[in-house]
Amino acid sequence: MEKMSEKKRFSIVARAKSFTHAIRGIAIFIKSTHNAWIHIVVACIVIYLGFILRISKTEWIELTFAIGFVLVAEAFNTAIEIDIDLTSPNYHPYARDTKDVSAGAVLIASIIASIVGLIIFLPKIIIFCF
Repeated sequence: MEKMSEKKRFSIVARAKSFTHAIRGIAIFIKSTHNAWIHIVVACIVIYLGFILRISKTEWIELTFAIGFVLVAEAFNTAIEIDIDLTSPNYHPYARDTKDVSAGAVLIASIIASIVGLIIFLPKIIIFCF
């Protein structure tokens, strides 16, 4: 029997399985999180605007990170909510606080992403309109 402290040998099959778990997690996230759909729709609009307004490569990188930042924050929020629902099915003020803090992190990420979007798009929209 193998000791827990010993490392397992590298296995392509094990790595492939870990990807299937991650893909399953993304599917659960998208299916179960209504706010994820809002973030995805907004991201699609931002990407469309990026093409229309011909943003630079650097601006694409900044937008990619901003979009990813929000989606990752929302995914962590969802994971935390799933865990809290499992470990604290009855009301508890700490469970509520945990959920509120993780939701607040998503709000912070969204505000930062919005600021990045405004910095990139507002000057281009002003020039485009006038």
